[in-house]
Amino acid sequence: MKRRRLIISIATALTTMLIAIGLPTLTSAPVVAQSNTNLLVSAAASLQDALEEIKPLYQQTNPNIKITYNFGSSGALQQQIEQGAPVDVFISAAKRQVDALDQKNLLVPGSRSIIAKNRLVLVVPNNISGISSFYNLKDAKVKKIAIGEPRSVPAGQYAQQVLEKLKLWEQIKSKLVYANNVRQVLASVESGNADAGLVYVTDAKISNQVKVVVAADEKYHSAIIYPLAILKRSKSVDAAKNFSQFLSSDKAKAVFKKYGFILP
Repeated sequence: MKRRRLIISIATALTTMLIAIGLPTLTSAPVVAQSNTNLLVSAAASLQDALEEIKPLYQQTNPNIKITYNFGSSGALQQQIEQGAPVDVFISAAKRQVDALDQKNLLVPGSRSIIAKNRLVLVVPNNISGISSFYNLKDAKVKKIAIGEPRSVPAGQYAQQVLEKLKLWEQIKSKLVYANNVRQVLASVESGNADAGLVYVTDAKISNQVKVVVAADEKYHSAIIYPLAILKRSKSVDAAKNFSQFLSSDKAKAVFKKYGFILP
């Protein structure tokens, strides 16, 4: 015990002397550069392909930061965060979910940004013909129409807004099949389990099994944006900020553009 106290005293005295004569002392490097850091990024399902491609680009210059993605509907991800999920970065497909977390004081102040925008489109399987507008959804040959669950899936919320504006919602409500996220909507149309579906243009672009019938007029729905925010409970806020900044870099923007996202 005496020996340990002696070592501590010597170390303290040495540090004081170095400061006194103006020599630099050894300090810890920033967390981002010094040690391995794990970041959990919860993101809207429609971002999956783009974010998976961005990850290795980011880690080329940040090899000590490991990115783990959790993809799903924005509403479900919001609930997970509210229930205590150890999320560092949240990227929603709508403003509403991020606003809800902000109101509960769960976000790092000033950490919000918009990383991309999107468009909503009506898609059908490649072998389907005779559907050229939203109004064809009333036709008897259209049995099932897939959309995201409006209560938790932003794509479903936008779809409902469009269909209500076109005064189609009540007329086709019995045909609607609800999915847990927008990728499930796409899968339903690809498989033929649905005769049509409303997805983002970026989802349609990655599939060779569906075709776009028409894009929804943007005045018929809320702006489709992807807000990002950092969670207060994150143990690696600096790394989270570093990653979020990279998503606005030229390299990341090129990937988003490749997948059909609109840059803010």
